[in-house]
Amino acid sequence: MARLTTEPELRHAGLNLADDPREVREQVESDVFGFWVFLMSDAVMFALLFAVYGTMRHATAGGPGPEQEFKFHSAFWETALLLTSSFAYGMVSLSMKHARGQLWLALWLGITFCLGAGFLKMEIHDFLTMFHDGATPERSGYLSSFFVLVGMHGFHVLSGLTWILLMGVQLAVFGPDDRVKVNLIRLGLFWHFLDLIWVVIFSVVYLEGLSL
Repeated sequence: MARLTTEPELRHAGLNLADDPREVREQVESDVFGFWVFLMSDAVMFALLFAVYGTMRHATAGGPGPEQEFKFHSAFWETALLLTSSFAYGMVSLSMKHARGQLWLALWLGITFCLGAGFLKMEIHDFLTMFHDGATPERSGYLSSFFVLVGMHGFHVLSGLTWILLMGVQLAVFGPDDRVKVNLIRLGLFWHFLDLIWVVIFSVVYLEGLSL
């Protein structure tokens, strides 16, 4: 009896690839896998920044520490904004998956952008408040490590917001074709990754600092 073999079917949240040619499916898989590799390299960088922060946690040199400078209500609302933006981007993926049209994609992208921009605005305000209080990076090793870690995450959020704007332009020009969908999937991976990193920052930096 002949042995039946089947190819593994490639599945992604925003693409229905079962009826596409094999080379198309393989290209999509390669594109998404390559972006996963990039995210893993970014995760290694953040792991190193967390390690530096941990070693500098008590190196305040007599300067202000988290118990003086951290504002829990601000960090809480920043976390709520970023978590909600991650949910909004999940709706982008569902809109692609169920082919709900370009308008729904643009709407959820816009909501994600507004929530992310709100997070970044609050974070910048926190930084300016710390600067006003004299808690600047050169004040101590602790503050240097704090601003590098949290500031690097903020820079990534800014990059993500810029990417969302570019995807809005691509969506308006090309519509939700397969190439735009693949780019939206990669953007989604990036945005959810930033959400995960912030949850760790909130837990390790803010909650741990305020509990001391």
